[in-house]
Amino acid sequence: MTTLSRPGAAQGHVCGIDTAMEVIGGKWKVLASHLREMEADGVVRRVAYDEVPPRVEYSLTEEGTRLNEALRPLAAWGRDRSTAGQDLR
Repeated sequence: MTTLSRPGAAQGHVCGIDTAMEVIGGKWKVLASHLREMEADGVVRRVAYDEVPPRVEYSLTEEGTRLNEALRPLAAWGRDRSTAGQDLR
């Protein structure tokens, strides 16, 4: 997503929202897609509230909690490797 240059504004931005949207713009769609996939796989639970503005909350299911526990050793290995200064390639 690109922000149009705005006259009189430094680097074409009027406020911080313009800059933030350049950074995160398309990533929200990717995140929503991943959350829907995890919901379909039974890893997360989605609760949508009938409110304005819309609100949705996600939480781990029992299966999601089990998956999180199973991934803990892999995360520890990655942290140890990165703090040891090893080449991550």
